[in-house]
Amino acid sequence: MKNSFKIILATTVLLLSLNSCKKDALNLKPTNDVTADVVYATPAGYKQELVKLYATYALTSPTGSDNSDIGGLNAGFADFFRLFWTSQELVTDEAICAWGDTGIPELDYATWNTDNQFLRGLYSKSILQITICNEFLRESTPEKLASRNITGADVSAIQRYRAEARFLRAFQYWVLLDGFGNPPFVTEEDAIGKTNPKQIQRAALFAYVESELKAIEGDLADPRTNDYGRADKAADWALLARLYLNAQVYTGTAKYTEAITYSTKVINSGYSLKANYKDLFLADNNLNNTENILTINYDGVRGTNYGGTTFLINAAINADMSPASYGVPSGGWGGNRTRQNLPALFPDPNGTVDKRGIFFGTKSNVDDIGVFTDGLRVTKFKNVTSGGVTPASLNGTFSSLDFALFRLAEQYLIYGEAVMRGGSGGSTAQALTYVNNLRRRAYGNNSGDVSTLSVDFFLDERARELYWEGHRRTDLIRYGKFTGATYLWPFKGGIKAGASLPAYRNLYPIPTADLIANPNLVQNTGY
Repeated sequence: MKNSFKIILATTVLLLSLNSCKKDALNLKPTNDVTADVVYATPAGYKQELVKLYATYALTSPTGSDNSDIGGLNAGFADFFRLFWTSQELVTDEAICAWGDTGIPELDYATWNTDNQFLRGLYSKSILQITICNEFLRESTPEKLASRNITGADVSAIQRYRAEARFLRAFQYWVLLDGFGNPPFVTEEDAIGKTNPKQIQRAALFAYVESELKAIEGDLADPRTNDYGRADKAADWALLARLYLNAQVYTGTAKYTEAITYSTKVINSGYSLKANYKDLFLADNNLNNTENILTINYDGVRGTNYGGTTFLINAAINADMSPASYGVPSGGWGGNRTRQNLPALFPDPNGTVDKRGIFFGTKSNVDDIGVFTDGLRVTKFKNVTSGGVTPASLNGTFSSLDFALFRLAEQYLIYGEAVMRGGSGGSTAQALTYVNNLRRRAYGNNSGDVSTLSVDFFLDERARELYWEGHRRTDLIRYGKFTGATYLWPFKGGIKAGASLPAYRNLYPIPTADLIANPNLVQNTGY
C-alpha cells in the first residue's frame, strides 16, 4: 500500500551530503555521526537504509525543503525529478519557462554551457544516489550479514533489498548514460577515497547497465507484489525495454528485438490501462491503478520539497488560474508552459476530442518567453483526488501526487516503435492493438483508431501520450530531430523562428567543477 513505503522526511535521514565541487565525488564516505555497525546492526536497520535510498528521489536534504544536499545549488532546484524533467523537457518543443534564473534561459534556447547549474545539479544528484547505493551494497554483503549475526529469512529479505539498490543505481547510471554519455564510474567493489574515479565510455556503460538489470532480475519481487513505490521485476524489464529502444544512440548498434522482448514481458505481467487518462495524474493515483509500474512517492505534509509534482503543478499555473482547483490554494508560480508544437499535435488542444490534450489558455504561440500567458499551460497534473478532494498540503503549496517513472502505456509504445523499426518477435497487428487501446481511452470510442503505423507516427503519439513525463529530449535524439535543422521549434538555438543545433549537443557536458577535481575525466566533444 502507498503509506507502507511512503517517503516521509520526518522518519528519513539521508546517508550523506554531496558537495558537487568536492574531489572524488563517487568515492565519498557517508557523512553521518552514526557508524555503519550501529545503523546496520539489525534487519530493521537495513530496511530503514533501503528507505533512504528511495528517499533521495523525493527529498532535497535530510533537514527539510529549505536545504540542499547538492553543494552550490539552491534547495528549490535540488530535487531529482525537477532536475531530470528540466533536462528532458525544457530544452525541447514541449516546454518553455518564463523565469530568468541563471541557467534557465540557456535551457529554453538549448544553448547551455558547461557551468549550467541545472545540468550540474542533475549530474551531481545522480552521483549522490549512486554513492549511497554503493555504500548500502558494501554493508549488505554475506560477510557483513554473518558478522552481525543476521541469518535465515532476514538474509533473504536483505538480498532483495540489495537487488533494489542495484536497480536504483542502474537507473541513475542510465540517467547519466542518456544525458552525459561518459561519466565517472564506481561500484561497491572500488575502495573508498583511494583514487579518482575512472571515466567510463558510453558503450561500456550501456553494457554495464544492461548486465546489472539482467543479473538482479531473479532477486527482485514478482510484478505487482512489492510494496508500492519499490522496484520489482516489471520495473527492471521496463528500464531494459527503454534502454534497448535507445541502444543505437547509445552504442551504434540497434537492439529493437530486445526492446520488443522486454516490453512484452512487462505487458504480460498483469498491468492494465487506467480507464481514464486524467486519473493517472491525480492525487489518488496510487489507488486502483494497475498502469503505474514504479513511482516516486510524494507527501504534501511530511515529505516536502519544491521539486517533484509540487514543481510540476505550481510552475504550470499562476494566481489567475484558481490554484485551489489544482490542489495548491497558496501556489501558482507562473513559469512553465508549452511551445505551440505540442498542442498542434492534438485535433483539439482543449481535450474534447483527444482527451489527453489537457491545456489551459487561449494563445498557443510563444512570442515572448518572459510572458507566462504566451503558450498553453499544461494542466494534466493536479493535487486533487478523482473525487475532488484536496489532500492536506503544507502551506497550501505542496503536492501528494505521485509520479510514475514507468507506466504500461510507455511499454505499448516501445513495443510498437520497435516493431516498426524492424525488431523481431512482435507484429504490426499487435502494435496496432496496443496503439488503439491508448487512443480509445483518449477518444472515449474508436473514432481515433488508426489502421496503419509508421516509425514517425510513434514520435508524435509518444508526445500525445507521454508529454511532460520526462521523455521528449531522448525521443527527439532517437529520431535525429533534437539537433540539426530538420525539425525546428520556437527559440531553438536562441532564435524565435528556431535554428539548427550542432550535433554535439545531443550530449550534455561534464560539469567544469568535476573536470577540475578529477583529472581522469575528459570533456565531451564540442564543449
